[in-house]
Amino acid sequence: MQKFWKEHVALRVTIIALTFILGMVFVIAGWKMTGELKGLGIMLGGVLLLLLSLYIYNRPYEDRK
Repeated sequence: MQKFWKEHVALRVTIIALTFILGMVFVIAGWKMTGELKGLGIMLGGVLLLLLSLYIYNRPYEDRK
């Protein structure tokens, strides 16, 4: 799977950009819902999307031993 991400750079960049932008939108939308539990859930979903974009970014550089 590591080779897949190195060979498909355009797909990787597109997925990273989409998850990053969507994650930031979720975090900001949840932040505006101060005092509501639903806002916290939306923010946590945004943080998970941001972590997913970091995971996809770092995947090709993983050293398998």
